Amino acid sequence: MAKAKTKFCCTECGYESPKWMGRCPGCQQWNTFEEERVASKKETKRSATTGPSKKPQSITKITSGEYSRYDTKIEELNRVLGGGIVKGSLCLISGEPGIGKSTLILQCSSNMAKAYGKVLYVSGEESEEQIKMRAERLGAMEEDLLIVSETNIGVVEEYVSTYEPKFLIVDSIQTLYREDLTSAPGSVSQVKECVNNLMRIAKTTNIPIFIVAHVTKQGELAGPRVLEHMVDAVLHFEGERTMEFRILRALKNRFGTTSEIGVFEMREEGLIEIFNPSELFLETLNEKNEGAIVVSTVEGTRPLLVEIQALVTENNIGFARRTAVGIDHNRLNLIIAVLEKKLNIPLGNYDVYVNVVGGLKLEGTSYDLGVALSIYSSVKGLELPSRKVMAIGELSLTGEIRPVANAEKMIKEGMKMGFESVMISNRNKKKLNMGSKNLLGVDTLRQAVQDIIR
Repeated sequence: MAKAKTKFCCTECGYESPKWMGRCPGCQQWNTFEEERVASKKETKRSATTGPSKKPQSITKITSGEYSRYDTKIEELNRVLGGGIVKGSLCLISGEPGIGKSTLILQCSSNMAKAYGKVLYVSGEESEEQIKMRAERLGAMEEDLLIVSETNIGVVEEYVSTYEPKFLIVDSIQTLYREDLTSAPGSVSQVKECVNNLMRIAKTTNIPIFIVAHVTKQGELAGPRVLEHMVDAVLHFEGERTMEFRILRALKNRFGTTSEIGVFEMREEGLIEIFNPSELFLETLNEKNEGAIVVSTVEGTRPLLVEIQALVTENNIGFARRTAVGIDHNRLNLIIAVLEKKLNIPLGNYDVYVNVVGGLKLEGTSYDLGVALSIYSSVKGLELPSRKVMAIGELSLTGEIRPVANAEKMIKEGMKMGFESVMISNRNKKKLNMGSKNLLGVDTLRQAVQDIIR
């Protein structure tokens, strides 16, 4: 009997080699190669496509059209997906264990079954009884929601052919396997081939498919990196398991933007949508706080207000720590350097901790001014009017407060939430067609510090 041919694949980038290599030439990582069986020509042979072959045509003659979508009845999920689930799409949802992935897709499956017909939920990790117990708790008991515990991708294809569902859920992709591959479920070859099969099912039957994937301890998607490139959308659930808030973010979306987020609250009855996240993030904010101030950011089309907290403590070890939760660590170091240089605040012997309340990860630079003011407040022991003034602005290396985009949206959100004043760059203030009574224009960080103390 002829020995089966094998090849070696990198689990990080998918680089293929006929022999094992210590370091991958593609991603430069060490010891990431796994051996997998090479399918024979007979196994990989596919029937020729029928019908006339396509010819290249001018882009001006191609008819464009909107994607047909399903409404999940979950507005926050629809927002992240770009308006709903596109028919024939393959979406990947990832997140840490216990964060709420299975809860979200079960609620979505129930809504889809009620609105459009049969939905097939394939679980490779839980039994049918376990899923029913969760469904009873969530109130997701629909007649057209079909549950099956299966890990063989061939059997899953037969189920799809037999029941013709409108929506397919696979939980999780690391448990599926193909019989003609000798490698274990979750390996590079198994994951790639199973995803290829699911992609073919989605595109040929026009059935949208959601697949669940595990993440590593570092919070990255487990399995080969090529998995992210094969699917149409990658959704990531983030948040602390000990906290109630959950953030759903699109890391990739071929049918919409990746800048929108969905905000949920985990309760006993499941995930509850939060339509006004700013109110949720600010519900524990006090009138006056030492080292705490409200900043604003824009996620997609939605302005969000969040509380920034800073704590500065003396360090007796000799090596000062810089800890940032929710903001970029390098950005924190830059802000500290500007405070030391422009305001003569010695922070070399102090530990600096900065935290975004609520578990949200901020992007952009609109929070720079707020972080600088909260650190200054903590090191000087001064209270800030947290419920009255919010800060928006980018901090330059020269100590200047620079204008930021979408400032008008942020200011209107602040006014709606009851803030009396907004501290912004003077250049932003001049461009805005708003009354100047509530806008505190500043040019430099030193001026901002003096104004906030008053």
